[in-house]
Amino acid sequence: MSDTEIPPPDPVVGAGAELEISDRLLTVPNLLCVVRLVGAVVLLPIALEGRNELFLYLYIFLAMTDWFDGKLAVLLNQRTIIGARLDSWADAALYAALLFGLIVMYGDVLLQELTWIAPALLSYLVSTLAGFWKYRRWPSYHTRAAKTSWLLTAVAVIALFVDWATWPLRVASVAITLTNLEAIGITVLLPSWRADVTSIYHAWRDNRT
Repeated sequence: MSDTEIPPPDPVVGAGAELEISDRLLTVPNLLCVVRLVGAVVLLPIALEGRNELFLYLYIFLAMTDWFDGKLAVLLNQRTIIGARLDSWADAALYAALLFGLIVMYGDVLLQELTWIAPALLSYLVSTLAGFWKYRRWPSYHTRAAKTSWLLTAVAVIALFVDWATWPLRVASVAITLTNLEAIGITVLLPSWRADVTSIYHAWRDNRT
């Protein structure tokens, strides 16, 4: 493709229609993603200072922005390709900061749970690399399984910080692993990059049509 050619718009699965790439960057969902990106950076020094309670509160707030931005994107009709990508980048930054904070503050617990955590981290790495290898971009599927994993992760973090139990961490790790395996399957099925794919079944169905 020459430099003067304009690529076709990327399809978005989930709404039942294709959305053209928009130059509108200033939307409410995108602003929430930026807040999450910046907040993820702020989590790092908080973890290093050992301010566990503040870390937990900020993480919960940032995690809620992840829930709200998707809802608002639909309600306000502000779903965009850049928004889907930005959401994935913000999610990756948030959970990288969360992992860093947990290592700093609860490293001994994570070491004991490494058998559960390692497959979740490895499968996420493979899923991301598969997306870059096939599409040259970050996967942004936002599946139902991913939303379930988001909730389970939040519960696991709260349980860890309040010294309740570690089994929610194991449940969340299994859910994340399965979510990433599904994402890998979606990448295998879809011939071109798409955002907001509800599940691997929807990817298979759309690939057949």
